[in-house]
Amino acid sequence: MPSQYIDAHNSKEADAGVSQIPSEVSDSNVGWDGEDDPENPTNWSNAWKKTIIFLVAFATLNDAVASSIFTPGVPLVLEEFHTSNPAVSPFLISVHVIGFATGPLLSSPLSEIYGRRQVMNASNVVFLISSILCAVSVNVPMLALARVLLGLAGSVPNALAGGYVADMIPLEKRGSSLALLTIGTLSVRPIIGGYMALNVGWRWTFWLEAIVVGCTTILSFLLLRETYAPVLLREKAARLGIQKRQGSRESQWQTLRRASSRPMKLVLGSPIVMIISLYNSIPYIYMYFMVTAFPTLFGEEYGFNTGEIGLAYLGQGIGYLIGQFVVGRFADWYVKRQQVRHGRVIPEDRLPPATLGFTVFGFGMLWFGWSAQAHAHWIAPIIGSGVVGLGIVTGFLVVQVYLVDVFTIYAASAMAANNLIRSVFAALLPMSGPAMYDRLGYGWGNSILGLVALAIAPTTLLLMRYGEKLRRRFPVEL
Repeated sequence: MPSQYIDAHNSKEADAGVSQIPSEVSDSNVGWDGEDDPENPTNWSNAWKKTIIFLVAFATLNDAVASSIFTPGVPLVLEEFHTSNPAVSPFLISVHVIGFATGPLLSSPLSEIYGRRQVMNASNVVFLISSILCAVSVNVPMLALARVLLGLAGSVPNALAGGYVADMIPLEKRGSSLALLTIGTLSVRPIIGGYMALNVGWRWTFWLEAIVVGCTTILSFLLLRETYAPVLLREKAARLGIQKRQGSRESQWQTLRRASSRPMKLVLGSPIVMIISLYNSIPYIYMYFMVTAFPTLFGEEYGFNTGEIGLAYLGQGIGYLIGQFVVGRFADWYVKRQQVRHGRVIPEDRLPPATLGFTVFGFGMLWFGWSAQAHAHWIAPIIGSGVVGLGIVTGFLVVQVYLVDVFTIYAASAMAANNLIRSVFAALLPMSGPAMYDRLGYGWGNSILGLVALAIAPTTLLLMRYGEKLRRRFPVEL
């Protein structure tokens, strides 16, 4: 089935001849009872939609907390495990991304076969177990493996977030909804982690995470509903006693194999997915460069203790929050304006803020780097990190909404493909950060990163102009 611009809420804008329901879960010829069918997630009450968005947002926040709350306590981990290798610190932080990159390759397709709810609940249970394993780790290898598992489980709500939005939310409101599910609060959490590590030990950052995830898991089992239309229609067919046309064990295996191959098909066969994922990799890489640089910069250069290092992340966190609020609302406003002006909306209408985002965090990297190099007052690099945060979440959010709009029914697989590409870079490149800063200093090191972002910024205009043609020329059979 060609992956084109599909939108269940705005069928007039959808490309002609593209079915909304994948064949492997719509083989009983059962559909909705009209446009106002109350079983259709798009027609659910706002209260139910907000409840589900809140639960998914809380689950994505758990992963953001898990990946960052531990960061200020890394020096204490190295001290406890008698490790002096400088490469271990960024490794323990970024190893989480290995699991984060690989998890969606299986969880996203599974959610498109068995439903979002089952996959989400299973991931919460695994997340809880891996948090406990982190808390009881006895050496660096055990902690590293537990953090890989933590990333694996934590990747699921992030990968399915776009799918939930596509399942329930109309096109003109997706920007604001998806903004709630992004990384906006990632750097606020080390504030808690810093003081916890300082006062009660780094292990309690994971025990706190386990407690929170346990509560999330209970709420998820009680309140989370299935939203994926093909699965809901399959359940409806079962209630009505309608037999499926394909029910053999062999066909089910083929279904699983076909679904699990979707993310890699998108990576290898869709230029638009590769290009947009490379764009998305830049802010993601820079985010981890800064996260791994903070303990050394503010601990050694500015003499901050572990708790104060956590506070240093506040600037970046505020930048994220501002970006979430502004960009999400702007994206929805701009789409509505395009609908009024041109009578139709295409996914590329989501991209204008991307150029601004790359420009902002490019200049932010220069500000952060040279203020740190000059050993200016500590507030200067923190403000610079806030500018970087604003630009990062702008570029990140725009790409997420774009992929949801392009691959609506397969949004989870598209997000998995995007997640794989950006996470591979984020897992490997930030580990070179300490060596880069040792050789070039914070000024020139961050200048290289900032100038790369500034050079990329204008190229997003080309994607806005030629993206639709590129998608139509290279459809992917999913």
